[in-house]
Amino acid sequence: MRILVLGAGGVGGYFGGRLVEKGEDVTFLVRERRKKELEQNGLVIKSIHGDFTSPVQAITKSEMKEPYDIILFTTKAYHLKQAIEDVRPFVGNQTVVVPLLNGMAHVVPLQEAFGEEKVIGGLCFIETTLNKDGDVVQTSPAHRLVFGEFKQKETERLQLIEQAFSGTKASFVKSSYIEQDMWHKYLFITVMSGMTTLMRAPVGPVLAAKGGRQFVQELFKEVENIMMAYDAPLAEGIIEQHMNTMDKMTYDMKSSMQRDMEKSSQIEGDHLQGYLLKLAEKSSIHVPLLQTVYTHLKVYEEMLKGYQK
Repeated sequence: MRILVLGAGGVGGYFGGRLVEKGEDVTFLVRERRKKELEQNGLVIKSIHGDFTSPVQAITKSEMKEPYDIILFTTKAYHLKQAIEDVRPFVGNQTVVVPLLNGMAHVVPLQEAFGEEKVIGGLCFIETTLNKDGDVVQTSPAHRLVFGEFKQKETERLQLIEQAFSGTKASFVKSSYIEQDMWHKYLFITVMSGMTTLMRAPVGPVLAAKGGRQFVQELFKEVENIMMAYDAPLAEGIIEQHMNTMDKMTYDMKSSMQRDMEKSSQIEGDHLQGYLLKLAEKSSIHVPLLQTVYTHLKVYEEMLKGYQK
């Protein structure tokens, strides 16, 4: 199958690179500057699961347009609108779009843009970044991409995608309950990004500090209440599961949003916390901790505007 990866950053570069390593037909849709980096140095992955360097196929949005079988949508949420337009010419009648964005707010815009039948569910668990040389650096055990049809369907195209994704050094997992998987990750990442950015600290110090664990549990409960009011398919005991996951993390584990703030980069506060606050308002749910987290993120964005003037 012909695979187009939108972007060759930490997420797209890693999972797309592992597919290249296996021998799949992969092309990266990138900006001109990134294309020059890839043409000069190849795609470089530095990972605890094995390093990999290889020339790759890379194109920009201005080049020849032809449809692909699979499009891995790995953009940040704040680039979603432009990314949809960049990808549109590469979507054909049989194309399947696999989005790896955090949260749920992107699903409807993608379905509206490309057709509901072309978009399946997806998410990933990975801590990765690009270094100053443009190398993909991946240092933690997690490197899992999960995909599946909505409404628990089993289709022929899903089996073909599974075949294409199998046999790599990364973990590509087909799920029969992708909606639940996506909501579970949304719950986790909303709390993890919220607690680490608000406290300006990794997971370990937040949980270890007096009152820290209680704060995290109460924030989890607020977010769970919103999602349950929205009829999200959350499993019973999911908060306890997520707390156990956090307890197993390294003391200095940071969220990607925290790392973005430390680099004075854009963040996905509106897409994650902001979207949930809109749902909370519709259901008249009181969520003071989540509101505090979101206000802090908006203050950061105001300060960022000032620095950029």
